[in-house]
Amino acid sequence: MPFLMPPRSSVLLLAVALFAGACSEEKKPASAAAQQPPIELGTVAAVAEDVPVTNNLPGRIAPTRIAEVRPRVTGIVVERVFQQGTHVKEGDVLYRIDPAPFRVRVASAEATLKRAQAAQLQARQQSDRIVELRERNVASAQQQETAVAQLAQADADVAAGEAGLATAKLDLQYSEVRAPISGRIGRALITEGALVGTGASDILATIQQLDPVYADFTQSAGELLALRRALKVGALSGADAGAANVELFFDNGERYRHRGQLLFSEATVDATTGQVTLRGQFPNPDGDLLPGMYVRVVIEQGVQANSIAVPQQAVQRDGAGQAQLQILKDDGTLELRPVRAGRVLGTRQVIDDGLKPGEQVVVEGFQKIRPGARFKGVAWKPAAAANDAAKQG
Repeated sequence: MPFLMPPRSSVLLLAVALFAGACSEEKKPASAAAQQPPIELGTVAAVAEDVPVTNNLPGRIAPTRIAEVRPRVTGIVVERVFQQGTHVKEGDVLYRIDPAPFRVRVASAEATLKRAQAAQLQARQQSDRIVELRERNVASAQQQETAVAQLAQADADVAAGEAGLATAKLDLQYSEVRAPISGRIGRALITEGALVGTGASDILATIQQLDPVYADFTQSAGELLALRRALKVGALSGADAGAANVELFFDNGERYRHRGQLLFSEATVDATTGQVTLRGQFPNPDGDLLPGMYVRVVIEQGVQANSIAVPQQAVQRDGAGQAQLQILKDDGTLELRPVRAGRVLGTRQVIDDGLKPGEQVVVEGFQKIRPGARFKGVAWKPAAAANDAAKQG
C-alpha cells in the first residue's frame, strides 16, 4: 500500500501546537516565582523610651568602720576571750590584763580618801568651834581665818582623794579590754603572757564593721564633666545623688543581689590618674562582701528621654565602620539605612540618629535577604526567651 503524505495544513497545525506547548512550559517557572510567599524576618518595632545613662566602673570594697583594739593600761595579758574571725558586739570583753595591781591601787586610793575625809571632819569641827568663840570675842580674827583655810584645804584633799579613787577604779575597769565597735574581729596580734602598754605600737586586734560596706570606685573626670554638662543643658535628667541606683557585680560577672546607694563624689581629681573617686554603700547581711575585694559598680547617673534602643545584633557595620540597619517597609521591601549608634545597654544599643519610632528593624534572618524578594516581619524574641518558652512547653 503506498505511503500517503499528510496535508500541509495538518503539518502547520501540529507545529503551532508544539510551539505553544513549549512557550507555556517556559512561562510556568516565572509565574511560580511571582506567586512565592514573602520571606519571614525577625523584626522589632522602634519604640521611644526613657533610657538610663549607666557607667560600669571598677571599685574596691571597704569597711564602713574600722577600729584597732589597743590597751588603755600597762600590764600582762592573762586571757584572750574572743574567737578569731568571729562577730563581736560593742562592749564585749576581748582581752583581760592582770587586774591584781589595779585592785591594790583601788584599795590604796580608798584609804587615802578616808584619811582625807577624817582630816576634813576635824577641820570642820575646829572651824565651827572657832566661829562660836569668835562670836563671844574669845578667839581672834586670825584664828578664825586659819580655821577656815584649814577646812578649805581639807575639802581639797577629799576631792583629790575622790579623783584618785575614780582613776584607780577606771584603770581596774580598763584591765578588761572591750570591743569599741561591733563588727568582725580579725586575728589576735597579742598572745597571753605578753606585756602591753599604752604605746601606739601595741595593737591587740582589728575590728571591721562589714554591714553595710562601702564600695569605692573611680570615674574619669572627663566623663563626669560631660554628664554634668548634659544635665545642665537638659539633654539628660537625673535624680539626687543619694537616690542614684547603684548595682554591684563580682569579678566573675555575677550580680550582687542587693542594690546600693551613692553617697558622694570627691571634689578633687587625682593628679596622677585623672580620676574622681565616688563612694557607694551596700548592705552586706550575709558577709559576701569582704574588704579589699575587687568589684564592678554599675551606676545610673541620668536618664535620656525619648531614646530608641535596638538589639545589638540588628546593628551592622559597613567597610568604613558606619553603623547601619535593615528597615522593613510597609510594602515588604528592605532599606539599608546608615544610622548613628550611641551607648550600649546590656544587649541593646541606643540609636542616636537615623531611626524613627514605629519603624520595623530587622534583627534576625539576614541570611535570607536577596534582591527582588518580598519580606514579612515576625515579632522577634531573644534566644534565651525562646529557649525558656520551649522548655516550659
